Amino acid sequence: MKYNRLGNSGLQVSALGLGTNSFGKRADQETSIRILHTALDQGVNFIDTANIYAGSESERIIGLALEGRRQEAVLTTKAGLPKHAGPGGSGSSRHHLMQELEGSLRRLKTDYVDLYQIHTFDPYTPLEETLRTLDDMVSSGKVRYIGASNYAAWELMKALGISEARNWVKYISIQCSYSLADRTPEVELLPLCLDQGIGIIPYFPLAGGILTGKYAISGGAPAGSRAETDPNFNRFLTPERVQLGSRVSAIAEELNTTPAALSLAWLMNRPAVSTVIVGATRVEQVEHNLLSLSAQPDAGTLEKLDEASAAFRSGEPFAVYRLP
Repeated sequence: MKYNRLGNSGLQVSALGLGTNSFGKRADQETSIRILHTALDQGVNFIDTANIYAGSESERIIGLALEGRRQEAVLTTKAGLPKHAGPGGSGSSRHHLMQELEGSLRRLKTDYVDLYQIHTFDPYTPLEETLRTLDDMVSSGKVRYIGASNYAAWELMKALGISEARNWVKYISIQCSYSLADRTPEVELLPLCLDQGIGIIPYFPLAGGILTGKYAISGGAPAGSRAETDPNFNRFLTPERVQLGSRVSAIAEELNTTPAALSLAWLMNRPAVSTVIVGATRVEQVEHNLLSLSAQPDAGTLEKLDEASAAFRSGEPFAVYRLP
């Protein structure tokens, strides 16, 4: 396994991370635990979850899976998106964050998280309140490092400036949608991260499966695919993205690798990317994703992929999550 520093911090994370949004939802408890153990056995140490995944079931299952193996994981969770209706049920106020951190620690069966991320920018809470709260969490020992998610470049830079001016702990990472099918972070966010030493953690690195080549231009969702289990996903299946998936598949076939491995390897070669989180609903998917570590595309292949995906530098992001 290859390990990178997360941004300019001293935290070392596996180049391939494990996303656990499916734990307790599309993968039952027994399967989820086997997935996580397989990942750890292969050197994957970055385990990403959130307080809202599968109604908090993801955190609970991870807590069970890490019993006796907590020291092997760089464990990260998030808060900020709606947890429950009513006052204090979302956002990054001191009230909400401290309440949610305690709940996450209880479910995860641990007394600290390695990386605590704000799930999205909160326009209703002063950044000073959020950042002071995070600084207190680090001082308490319950959080080791802090990161942001779904922040625009200007929002992230404002937060970094406030933390530096107040001598508070600073964000070391940003989680965002980033893939061959969504290169919008390269316009503003990536240059900022390179300048400020922030590590990028892409989510949706395979564009929900589009970059695996499973969706044909002729249409129709394969059995068990996200498009079949979640009809709302069909809005992502534009002709341009499906065509990109077919192009990536053709390039991968030339190299005798899989389109998923090639797409992940391309991301791992992008500047500022520290770890790429990929979900799994079966153990076999973890094993297939690990092929990305040995794909090692040469300069010519990377250039082909850049050209095939150039149009996706502009337009709307593939996904972004914001408070209403």
